[in-house]
Amino acid sequence: MDEAVADACLAAWEFDGARAWLEEARRHPMEPLAAEVWVTDPAFEHVLLVKHRLRGWVPPGGKVESGEAPRAAAARELLEETGLRSELLPEPAAVAVRSYRADWSPTLGLSYAAVVGRDVPLAGEQHQPAAWFRLDADWDSVFPEDRERIRAHARRLAAGRAVGSR
Repeated sequence: MDEAVADACLAAWEFDGARAWLEEARRHPMEPLAAEVWVTDPAFEHVLLVKHRLRGWVPPGGKVESGEAPRAAAARELLEETGLRSELLPEPAAVAVRSYRADWSPTLGLSYAAVVGRDVPLAGEQHQPAAWFRLDADWDSVFPEDRERIRAHARRLAAGRAVGSR
């Protein structure tokens, strides 16, 4: 939990009052905790998504296992769902509160970022394909707000690269 709090404080973007929600949640058991990766290409024109059977096209991610750090969970989920081993950027992309399933209470989700060339072969889980989408296109997801959140983060990364600050 300490890693989740630290990364939430470092996240570039906060949504849904996540930091205040996390402070309250620290006083009570919280399950599950989620982690995902916003993967963009080096030109910041595409995002890598996986087709979830219920949620539509979403960033690779999932539940943080007991005793696992959120960053490690994000890297594990990225590998499991896309076949990619990639270094995650040092600064977490975002922290948000949402319900991932109808039978779960709202929980904290940490979003990390990675930049990967589109020429790297993908090898996702069976029945959950991974695919690149143009950032200026729409994709079908139960979390439509993610489109603009990921786009804004990609613009931020691109601006940082353009001025040499990253």
